[in-house]
Amino acid sequence: AGALFMRAIEAASDALYAEDDDYDPEASPRQRRREAARRRADAAELVAERALAAGFGDDAPVSGSRAERYQVFLHVDRDTLSGHRSPEASGRGEPGRSELEDGTRVSGETSRRLSCDVGLVGVLRGEGGEVLDVGRRRRTVPPALRRALEVRDRGCRFPGCGLRFTDAHHIEHWADGGETSLENCVLLCRRHHRFVHEEKWTVEWWGENRAVFRDPKGGVHLEERPDPPELPEDPVRELEAENRSRGADPGPRTASATWKGRRQVPDEVWYAALEAGFAAVDSDDVPP
Repeated sequence: AGALFMRAIEAASDALYAEDDDYDPEASPRQRRREAARRRADAAELVAERALAAGFGDDAPVSGSRAERYQVFLHVDRDTLSGHRSPEASGRGEPGRSELEDGTRVSGETSRRLSCDVGLVGVLRGEGGEVLDVGRRRRTVPPALRRALEVRDRGCRFPGCGLRFTDAHHIEHWADGGETSLENCVLLCRRHHRFVHEEKWTVEWWGENRAVFRDPKGGVHLEERPDPPELPEDPVRELEAENRSRGADPGPRTASATWKGRRQVPDEVWYAALEAGFAAVDSDDVPP
């Protein structure tokens, strides 16, 4: 987000610089620094004005593909993208390069998330790091597939979300051999895309077109509420019987809180009351 914001400030600053008719070639270095700072402040204002003019409601001209509206460069090695690392690399943390254009390091999992739906350029390097070949830029998710995802998913598929500004997430990452296909992709907003990468959530298909999400603790989250379970005629008795079959035998004190006045009650009175309570439970004659 910081890299995106700085790139927007740079673009707005360049636009303001091109329209500046008051440039003084004889200005001192201090004056130039002050002028550059003023231009960056004006650029931040311009970015805010353009964002408010575009709006953020349902009618906002939001493109489905983020990479076509701006460019932030990420340099990452293929080994870093792959989730199936070699035994030699597994003991060294995250191998290889994974950084923004200015050298800012990002985690390998962040690189995997960003590379799900980007413009990709392959670079072949020699043993000494020299560039041997630069491939053509291509989309990891082609436009035709993107349109098909928009028609099928209609926004983020995370339960309860539906946000239209989305990434195409590869359920099995393309760096691990996953296909770039309708069956292997699902639309997720930026927040929930981060869930299934950095926050260790997973997504899978149950049947036809039913996305199921699992949180890090194994909990299942469906796009719609499942059918409620059918209850027996006497659910309380059934629950008690099931608890006892598993070795649990709850009694009057099972869920009781500690009473501060316990020490003021003589033991003979206290234990007599407990025995009466257990006897009532055993005889199913619990007073109201």
